[in-house]
Parts: sequence; C-alpha cells; structure tokens
Amino acid sequence: MPHSLPEQGEPWDATRDRMIAMAAGDVKWRDGKAAVYVFNAGEDVERVQKEAYAMFASENGLGPAAFPSLARMEREVVANGLGLLHGPEGAAGAMTSGGTDSILRAVTAARDFARKVRGVQGPLNIVLPRSAHPAFDKACLVMEIEVRRTPLKDYLADPVAMEAAIDDATIMIVGSAPCFPYGLIDPIGALGELAQRRDLWLHVDACVGGYIAPFVRMNGGDVPPFDFEVPGVRSMSADLHKYGYCSKGASTVFFRSEDLKKHMIFEVGDWPAGRMTTPTLAGTRPGGAIAAAWAVMQTLGVDGYRAKHGQVTQAREQIEAGVLARGFTVVGRPQLGILAFTREDVDCMAILGKLYERGWVTSAITEPRGLHLMLSPVHLTVVDRYLADLDWATRAAGGQSGAGTNIGYGR
Repeated sequence: MPHSLPEQGEPWDATRDRMIAMAAGDVKWRDGKAAVYVFNAGEDVERVQKEAYAMFASENGLGPAAFPSLARMEREVVANGLGLLHGPEGAAGAMTSGGTDSILRAVTAARDFARKVRGVQGPLNIVLPRSAHPAFDKACLVMEIEVRRTPLKDYLADPVAMEAAIDDATIMIVGSAPCFPYGLIDPIGALGELAQRRDLWLHVDACVGGYIAPFVRMNGGDVPPFDFEVPGVRSMSADLHKYGYCSKGASTVFFRSEDLKKHMIFEVGDWPAGRMTTPTLAGTRPGGAIAAAWAVMQTLGVDGYRAKHGQVTQAREQIEAGVLARGFTVVGRPQLGILAFTREDVDCMAILGKLYERGWVTSAITEPRGLHLMLSPVHLTVVDRYLADLDWATRAAGGQSGAGTNIGYGR
C-alpha cells in the first residue's frame, strides 16, 4: 500500500504513543513468552544495552581516527572473545553486524586464501553437515561457491561423510558449536583432525554457542573442545547479540592468525577520495552496537555471565525433565541453551500453533518434526507456565498430555 511522508511532522510524544500502540500485538518477550529472536538476560542488562547504545548512537565505527574510543572498545571486545575461545598468541578478529556477516567474512577469507596461497583455480566448494546454518548458503550464493551438505550421524556432523565429499577444490569444512536446529555440538575434535590431515580450512560456527559454552564449562558442564583449543580450527564466528546478551547488530569473527585474517580485509586504493579499507563487509558501522557490547561485557564480567548462563542451564534441565515426563523425546543430548523435542503420537506443528494462541513465540524443527526452544535466563521464571501451556496445547492438538512410553533421548 503506498505511503508517503507526512507533510508536517508531529510531536515526538505523539509518535512515541503510536509506536507503543503498534507494538501491542508483538510477542511479550519481557514476560518470557519468546524462545527465539530475543535473548532476555533481565532488566539490568537491558538497561546497560540501551544506555550504552544511546551514548554512541551517532558515532561511526568506520572512522577509528575520528572515534578512537570505538576502536578501543572493539579491540577489547575482540580480545575478550579470543580469551574465552582459547585464541592462541597472534590470533585476531573483528566485530561484525551479525552471524551472517561473520560467516560471510570467514568464507571470503577462506576463498581468497585458497586462491592466493594454495593456488586453487576454477569452481570452488565448501563441505558442511546438513545441520549447518543457511548463512553459509547465502555466502556461497554471493560468491558462486558450491555448497556440499553431508548426512548427519546421530544428529551430528559425520567426519567420514564429510571427507568423502572433499576434493581439490574444497576451500572450507564447517562444524557447529552448536547447530541451531538441535543445539548439539558437532565433533569439532574429529573435524580438526580431518582439517589438519587434508590441509583444509575448518570454520567453527559458534554464533549460538561462542558466548555461552565457555561459561557452561566453567560452571561444571561437560562441554567438549570446540574452539581454537582444537589445532585444526582456523576461524570462528560467535554472536555477541545472542548469548553475549549485547544489543542487536553485534557479532565477532575470529582467525587463528593475522595472516589468515588479512584475507577478509576489503581495500581499494584507486579512488578519487583516497584509500578505502574496511575490516568487514560494512562501511558505516553503528557505534552504538560496539559500545553496548563493550559495556555489557564490562558490567557482567565472568561472574555475571556464569550466573546468567547458570540460569539458562537450569531452565533447560527443568524443561527437559518436564517434556520427557510428558512423553516427548529430546533430540540428542543438549548441553547449552537450545532444546529440541518431538513426539510421534501427535502433530508437533499443531502443538506449536496452539502455543502461539497462548502467546508463546517459539520455533520448530522439521527433521524430525518437533518443537524448538532457545532459552534465556528469564525462562527459568516461566518453566511451570510453559509446561502447563504445553499440556493444554498437546491436548488441543489431539494428543494426551503425559501419554506415551517413548521417553528418552533421540539417537
């Protein structure tokens, strides 16, 4: 429907009231009703996000000479991430606008490395498990790189199947920590061994897990090696605006060395306005996203993150126990904040629709058909409410709450 700019502006108070009214139908995420899209660490973190973002909302990360404060904050955010992910001496990285941006930059670096260092010519490909994020497809679509997806084994990447798909034109193999559909960490150690043996670039997509897995491990969780601790890992992506609890528009991409990172840098010198160099795809970068990420990290610190992620773990364990008691099967053995579960005697998509009627905005998986939750600290306060509504939704979808004997973990 055509819409034109109003001839005359209106007072901000009136505009704000209209915006509030427009949002009346949005999911009540502050009440814990969203288990996708939003990572709710509480009002204390939300206040830091907003105030820090507003302080630097007009500043531009494109100009480090003009805004050395933002350059310093970005360096420290990247250093924090590398410290959590076992970055070795000389490791490097940058902030990006999100996971897709981080993945695109890693694929770009692997492509240019393959061409300039390995001398690979002609059509290129990457090999990744079926569960890897579609952002890799998006990156490869832009760069005309073939995507070769391989079957899973027990819902995890299968190194044997991946090796069978590799050839001389393969520029990257991928593992997830964890994958989005199931919340499971691929066997990164085995993929690292494959990468070293075949001299391949291994990227670990830790967009979901990069800023939760280290703290779950600190809290005693049995998290396997998944980061630069694995020698074969050359690059990683990790989203600050997910379990880093930072404002939207903030992710990180990391490389084992500056020599690897240099392949993602964009630079043009032959231009009337002089040299143009950007570390990522974006030119202008919102200073607010950089500042908010730095501020959240400073205010939470290790102890704060451990406490927040401890709440996520408790919420996952309690919901997991609840759905198992109700006859659902949990897919794999989740260790972080994502939980996927299914039942064969009822249409899980119908359950999802009924939960939406109760105000829950969650997501689903299709292989197998099931329900999907990506949990935040706030969900620890609504476990009983969610399980009660799940009972209602299951009955409304034609199933029996608590019925069935298929209780256990999917294999």
